[in-house]
Amino acid sequence: GSSVDVLKLENFSLLVSRFEGDKAPVTRENALAHAAVVRSILSDTTPLPFRFGTVTDEQRLRHFVASHQQALETKLAHVRGCVEMSVKIIWSPDEADVDSGSEGPGARFLRDKQLRAAKAKDVAAWLKEQLHAFVKDEQMTLGATEKLIVAAAHLVERGAIAQYRDQLGEARKLRPELHFLVSGPWPPYSFSNIDLEFKTLFGVN
Repeated sequence: GSSVDVLKLENFSLLVSRFEGDKAPVTRENALAHAAVVRSILSDTTPLPFRFGTVTDEQRLRHFVASHQQALETKLAHVRGCVEMSVKIIWSPDEADVDSGSEGPGARFLRDKQLRAAKAKDVAAWLKEQLHAFVKDEQMTLGATEKLIVAAAHLVERGAIAQYRDQLGEARKLRPELHFLVSGPWPPYSFSNIDLEFKTLFGVN
């Protein structure tokens, strides 16, 4: 329910809300309000978004910006003109893949784990090869869950979004055994990590 103000520090404009308390309540309404503020400027520029619930005071914020000006400028330059696209890939092995014959439960578990790890590595390399021409940077997680074998965040230049989507659409046809969950464009959360630096330096929430 708080207003959003623009705080000018050094060469930066920061979108902030005044908050009384030590921790922002984690509710769906609050999380959506935070996301709406970040997305509200995405059509005009690419911000470095803080995670929801980042709380600090103005003195610490001023000190952080002043002492990390070069790093912040470098990060802004890296994401400028770009957005984040998300690709999650789900795979369920067929019966031929999991047929373990007379193996015991321990051996079967280890075999399945190795099979999924190998599949995740193969799919990640394949996805990178398919999209590298349209991806400026990427963050990839392998084997996050039993079925989610690859979760990729791609930093894509705005002018390349249509080509990225077209290429991904063609790539999906080549791997019918995989299920793709694609979303975006989003603010580049995966390529910011500013909040982590805040916590390390100041121990703020």
